[in-house]
Amino acid sequence: MVILDYGSGNLRSAERAVARAGAEVEVTADPHAALEADGLVVPGVGAFSACMAGLLDVKGHRIIGKRLAGGRPVLGICVGMQILFSRGVEHGEETEGTGEWPGVVDRLNADVLPHMGWNTVRAPADSQLFAGLDPDERFYFVHSYAARKWELDGLAGQEPKVTWAHHGEDFVAAVENGPLWATQFHPEKSGDAGAHLLRNWLATL
Repeated sequence: MVILDYGSGNLRSAERAVARAGAEVEVTADPHAALEADGLVVPGVGAFSACMAGLLDVKGHRIIGKRLAGGRPVLGICVGMQILFSRGVEHGEETEGTGEWPGVVDRLNADVLPHMGWNTVRAPADSQLFAGLDPDERFYFVHSYAARKWELDGLAGQEPKVTWAHHGEDFVAAVENGPLWATQFHPEKSGDAGAHLLRNWLATL
């Protein structure tokens, strides 16, 4: 299991959380290790543009693309999820994302930002990521921007499983799309619920 080090994200807290969930973990930017690992975690905190710049520096976009082309699992977390979309808009600045999913990440319409703290989510009944978790379970969010629409339908029987949350308006809280899964919240900061979720992901590898 590799956590991609591209200069962004709570690398050590993610490393500890994934290790506690039962995986052997390496934090690295080495492309060979990242390509060959059973699973790749792409964390991210801060601005969309800064995360994309760091990802491009280590050719992380190519690593993600090659893994997905081979059906190899990737898990994006927080801004590591946001950069999977086509573009991000922050403070009037538009930045191209990796384009794995169509759509834009922009500012939430909410009275209080950032959205910081614990919140419930609405997961599909057949979600593997949230399997075994109570619908009232809460997860830890820290963000002001999100994907507010989901624009990829997928093929019949292979439609992405999209989980939603609400803060001022609905936004995408998690996605399960073939080998590419992601969460807007931080599972590594979400206590027992986050640990359970990480174990669910690891069980698919």
